[in-house]
Amino acid sequence: MTNELSPAELTQLLESLESRLAYQEHWLDTLDQAVAQQERRLEKLEQLSALMRERLREQHQALQANDFQGTSRPEDEVPPHY
Repeated sequence: MTNELSPAELTQLLESLESRLAYQEHWLDTLDQAVAQQERRLEKLEQLSALMRERLREQHQALQANDFQGTSRPEDEVPPHY
């Protein structure tokens, strides 16, 4: 007993496989675009994070320089009612 498919069945099977392949290719393209977009966003966020670290470092150094010089800041002064 052989399990041979008719030409119509083979054509239907081939069309089904081609359809599945096209669907998978579409989703791979969609996923590739999403990954590329996330990579660009991550790069921007990393740049922003580096900029924020640098500014925080600068502010910290400025505060230390002010403390070293002995200058008082308004937020460090005790209100008169204390």
